[in-house]
Amino acid sequence: MTVENSKLTLWGFIKGLFKVIIGLSLFLQSMLFLIILLAFTGLLISVNEQMAGDNPAAMAEVPDGAALVLNPNGVLVEQAAEVDPFDEALREAYGASTPSEQSVHDIVAVIDKAADDERIKLLVLDLGGLIVPSIYASKMDLVADAVDRFKESGKEVVAVGDFYSQEQYYIASRADKILMNDQGNLFIIGYGSYRTYYKELLEKLKITSHVFRVGKYKSALEPVLRNDMSPEAKQANLEFLGVLWRNYVDSVEQARGLNQGDVAAYVNNMPELIKAAGGDMAKAAVDAGLIDELMARQDQIDYITDIVGKDEDDKSFLQISYKGYLTTVEESEDREEVPNVAVITAAGTIIDGDQPVGVAGGDTIARMLKKAREDEDIKAVVLRVDSPGGSAFASEIIRSEVLKLKEAEKPVVISMGSLAASGGYWISANADEIWAAPTTVTGSIGIFGYMQTFENAAQWAGVYTDGVGTTQMAPIMGAGIGALPENFAEVIQASIENGYERFLAIVSEGRGMERDAVHEIAQGRVWIGEKALELGLVDKLGTLDDAVLAAATLAGIEEDFDQVTVEETKTRFEKFIENLQGASMRAGLIKFEQTPLFASADSFVGQSSIERVVRGLEAQIEFENSFNDPMAMYVRCLECSPR
Repeated sequence: MTVENSKLTLWGFIKGLFKVIIGLSLFLQSMLFLIILLAFTGLLISVNEQMAGDNPAAMAEVPDGAALVLNPNGVLVEQAAEVDPFDEALREAYGASTPSEQSVHDIVAVIDKAADDERIKLLVLDLGGLIVPSIYASKMDLVADAVDRFKESGKEVVAVGDFYSQEQYYIASRADKILMNDQGNLFIIGYGSYRTYYKELLEKLKITSHVFRVGKYKSALEPVLRNDMSPEAKQANLEFLGVLWRNYVDSVEQARGLNQGDVAAYVNNMPELIKAAGGDMAKAAVDAGLIDELMARQDQIDYITDIVGKDEDDKSFLQISYKGYLTTVEESEDREEVPNVAVITAAGTIIDGDQPVGVAGGDTIARMLKKAREDEDIKAVVLRVDSPGGSAFASEIIRSEVLKLKEAEKPVVISMGSLAASGGYWISANADEIWAAPTTVTGSIGIFGYMQTFENAAQWAGVYTDGVGTTQMAPIMGAGIGALPENFAEVIQASIENGYERFLAIVSEGRGMERDAVHEIAQGRVWIGEKALELGLVDKLGTLDDAVLAAATLAGIEEDFDQVTVEETKTRFEKFIENLQGASMRAGLIKFEQTPLFASADSFVGQSSIERVVRGLEAQIEFENSFNDPMAMYVRCLECSPR
């Protein structure tokens, strides 16, 4: 036995030694792989920085007498997230590519510079890749107004395309000549608000929805409560959509020299008009005076070539693209000892914590406001709000910093973009002045809470919860698979009602209105900019530039000041990681329901049914992930979110 034990001990030692050697070998391999991976990643980031660096030599050269081809490709947004080329390539490799974003302010800056640039002879609107969610009417107006200013410089504008969506055509209508493919179409449908209601589905799946809200117009959660839109929601939605439609038809008819009612007649009588044109949609658009000429692609190119001539290679017309010309638009440098007005942007759904560009993170925006407050050179702040709201807690974090700016005697002016509703209004109410566009969607002063439990579905499947607790509130620990305790539901409803009263108090204090007067126009109802002005929810109608000048005036520096942008400063690596985390969230918060776009993977016609379903599911998942308020309370306008 002793000898056998000795052999076993020796064998055990040998086995243990082999384990150590093998483990050490695996550890060294892992470390070597990690070192190689980090070195490779560093090399890619270094190359990427060189490619994306601010190298003046990389700026495009503008030929004399060229046409500027305005051909942005992506979603028109307030603030475009920076796309890292390496990040984009990696996401494309994994099939996670998302539509790019195009800053409306970049597009406007390009058009305005081209108007004064003697080298630019012609503006060509090639808008087939531009996606404009219908709720973003004010952004559409900004681009159209810039085109009008370009024409005032005495230069010509030509619009080209195979097809025109409703929003693309709105911008194209400003052109001196609108060309369209003879096999194309112009599809204008007006504005609508249609949602999917699944109350009955949830009942069949035995899922219990718990909704806590205040305000008869707060229709955010109607899909889980009803099978159709409530009369109150229909009334409120139709009112603000009617203003958007009136703005659209009036502007197009004025730009095209049409009679009042011509655009509405084209839309409402489309079947008859197309039949009269022999089934030819393109010809029907020409007959209605909306399109000037029908031409094949090469004929459109030849038309422009006759104006500006051919390029050096003799392959196309003399031109510079939007992206190329954008590199020539230089930002103004700050002058020393000149007071500044800072512009800070809160764009996207308001979500708790730090968030990437395109989502308004409560901590992120608050930190930028704090930075402006502590900067002695900054004398006033313009908070550009383009948000349907979101987390009540995150909204309050931002509002608190607005109040601290005012305590520091730095005026705060709100400039509303396309959306400043619910939480977007919460963070705006206490500013010294509020500016909006006529088509800004705002208001929606209301609050709600929402959660689901699955006790009925679990019981159907034979799953139950049970247990004991030391207090009357302890059963909440079993909620989810178990039922929501009634006493906890009472707590939530009480907190929601308190939150609504707090919202009313914030607006009452900020706007100098009585509580009951605020309640009368609140209750979750959405208002359009021009109506909000009548109701006292905003002070003036105007652009971001108007708001900046107003802030400078309030600070007493209107005679000489610089406009600066306050934003998060991150390294290339930090932006790379942030983009990996935030790209899918940004994509999920904007759901596209657009009319046909030529050669666009995001068009309704261009997508397969399966693709639309998959995108819809992805958007819904990201939509659910955006509800992260620690108190489960939301000041968010779902019916006016971009979709």
